[in-house]
Amino acid sequence: MATRKRGINFEQSLKQLETLVESLETGNLNLDESLKSFEKGIKITRDCQSALSDAEQRVRILTSDSDSNVQTADFFAEEKE
Repeated sequence: MATRKRGINFEQSLKQLETLVESLETGNLNLDESLKSFEKGIKITRDCQSALSDAEQRVRILTSDSDSNVQTADFFAEEKE
């Protein structure tokens, strides 16, 4: 599983992605600007997917019923090293 290098503000990232899509849909960007916006959009999308994956894993751990003991893991342990 890929770990995020830093925490992201999911809602802010979605807003940025919406703004990028709107600018691409207008058709007012030149080719270079369009490619840069698309590239940035792909990065934001991957960061959001990673954040969602981490959240899903945390929910699974928290809701698991292994001997009625709930255990959590520090998902950001690698960042602290």
